[in-house]
Amino acid sequence: MRLLMVAPPGAGKGTQATRLARHYSIAHLSSGDLFRREVAAGSDIGRQAAGYLERGDLVPDRLVLDVLAPHVLAAAAEGGYVLDGYPRTLAQAQEAYEVAGRISGVELQAVVHLEVGRDELRRRLLARARADGRVDDTESVIGHRLDVYERETAPMLEFYAARGLVVDMDGEQTVEEVFQAIVGAVDALRAGLS
Repeated sequence: MRLLMVAPPGAGKGTQATRLARHYSIAHLSSGDLFRREVAAGSDIGRQAAGYLERGDLVPDRLVLDVLAPHVLAAAAEGGYVLDGYPRTLAQAQEAYEVAGRISGVELQAVVHLEVGRDELRRRLLARARADGRVDDTESVIGHRLDVYERETAPMLEFYAARGLVVDMDGEQTVEEVFQAIVGAVDALRAGLS
């Protein structure tokens, strides 16, 4: 199973991706987690990415591919993945689609889109900042990140919808309700592909 989670910051992508990875026995690949590890380790990639992360801007494609590509290839070879945080733009989605067309067994099978209102997202992100000490979840950065999502990420949903891959989910339900709805939709999609 090869899934992509698409949702604005704070919608529950990471929570649902972790649960889906466990449910389907596949890897959870979070670009944000991978970059935070690189920053904490002080690696060259981490130093290059740090400023983008602090501002809430998208990390340049080249750095994202450098970090993610080996993980995606390894996960695909081991049974699949849930991507969380990449691709984030239409250009990235198109490039990933072209690359996947040349490498058997890595192409996406479903794109799970979590829909959550902006006020709820802001509330969740501020709560997460307090609970987890996340320095990238300040009021100004949250507003910027939501604007970046709407401008850069949301348009790629049409690209995936044209390929019949998008599964829209109400992300304002309980965590368990969202999870059960995703599993039901993904399993139905998989059955239709068989």
